[in-house]
Amino acid sequence: MVALSWLLIVSLGLDALSGKAGAAQVSLLNGILFKDTSGNPLHAHGGGMIKVGSYYYWAGENRDGTNYVSLYRSTDLKNWEFRAHLLSKTSAAELETANIERPKLLYNSSTGKYVLWAHKENGVDYGEARVAVASASNIEGPYTYHGSFRPLGYDSRDMTVYNDNGTAYLISATRVNADLNIYRLTSDFLGVESLIQTLWPGSYREAPALFKRGSTYFLITSGATGWAPNQAKYATASSIEGTWSALSNVGDSRTFESQSTAVVEVSGSSTTSYLYMGDRWAGAWSRPVNESKYVWLPLTFPTSTTLAMSWYPKLNIDTGTGSITGVPFAVDPNVSYELVNRKSGKVLNIRDSSTTQGADAEQWDDGNWPSERWRFVDAGSGYYKIQNVNSGLVLGPESGDSTDGTVIEQWTDGGWTSQHWQLIDAGGGFYKLKNRQTVDLIDVSGGSLDNGANVISWTDNGGYNQQWQIVEAN
Repeated sequence: MVALSWLLIVSLGLDALSGKAGAAQVSLLNGILFKDTSGNPLHAHGGGMIKVGSYYYWAGENRDGTNYVSLYRSTDLKNWEFRAHLLSKTSAAELETANIERPKLLYNSSTGKYVLWAHKENGVDYGEARVAVASASNIEGPYTYHGSFRPLGYDSRDMTVYNDNGTAYLISATRVNADLNIYRLTSDFLGVESLIQTLWPGSYREAPALFKRGSTYFLITSGATGWAPNQAKYATASSIEGTWSALSNVGDSRTFESQSTAVVEVSGSSTTSYLYMGDRWAGAWSRPVNESKYVWLPLTFPTSTTLAMSWYPKLNIDTGTGSITGVPFAVDPNVSYELVNRKSGKVLNIRDSSTTQGADAEQWDDGNWPSERWRFVDAGSGYYKIQNVNSGLVLGPESGDSTDGTVIEQWTDGGWTSQHWQLIDAGGGFYKLKNRQTVDLIDVSGGSLDNGANVISWTDNGGYNQQWQIVEAN
């Protein structure tokens, strides 16, 4: 255990210790880009978390051109206050053009230092494959940059670090992501002492997230499929330096459109919960990193050595008691929603924010406009009218036409069954919107990723451009 008041929480290789935050219960929307307490987008992608006193500190990538490692803090895991940029292009000459990814923090109780580890690339390609290290006496900095290197000569890409009761480890993807190496760090946590073992050679596992529950270590990893999500897997061991189990699946086949970045232990007055932190990378729909969204889900443990994870659109979090519970989706007629396309990441909108009958539906970047917000009005027998908040008009295929490619438009509620829609669960938090009259789905034309692409009616073909996440507007 770390001495005195330094309480650390596991997060993609961060310390796991107990502590009470004492904040009130909050509800957190899932699958969105969070905002900080100043109302700005919160950029801590690929990050990790550490607990100091009553605060959870979250450090991650801020890829806005400055390539910051940004730091936020919160007592309740919802209300995040920006505190500092731990690294930037001006921190060292070699960082002027670099990309810094997967930043993780450790606290070394012997030296009294906070140590930041990250994956460094040259900003041009993915061939540098180094780790970068910095340290500070205060969690909020300033941080001294110690340089970058390949651990013991091995290439290193996705990585994490973990403090196991004073002995720290680096877990990183190597051999161009084919293998996953575990290294023991030096006693000051600033360097690599030795290679402990190579896990699952040739399995192409990345995005490691290591934590301990009871006497069991869990390691969650992702497949190496670029920005595209894939099936997360986990393994267990009784010792980091011991034998690890075979890989087992956790979550759905696309990890609810996310990739692992951290697991946070939340220990309170009555229980301890474990929170999966994932990134829904915007690169999957050809957008920049800073448009990526966050997927946080409570982990459950059927046995002491098995792991499970289900989708929830909302979480109730009480850091005081340690309770984290998922809230299943249920339509609330008093709530307005955004409909986010699974393929493009864009939202359903009425073109030009029109309030005119016959105006077409389209997809567009989320601008928090009233024309991008919708209410579900009960139409009976399990169907809903989808009403635009801006215009008060409802969606339907033009003239009730059942021809594939018919434009979806808004119109006065005429009581027609062509304006009735059924929500069909497509898994992973996404839904198909099926028309009562035509039995076709709301579809983004041609699977386009572009702003302004037509939203049309089309036969169910299983495409992700026909699936929508229904998110409470905030």
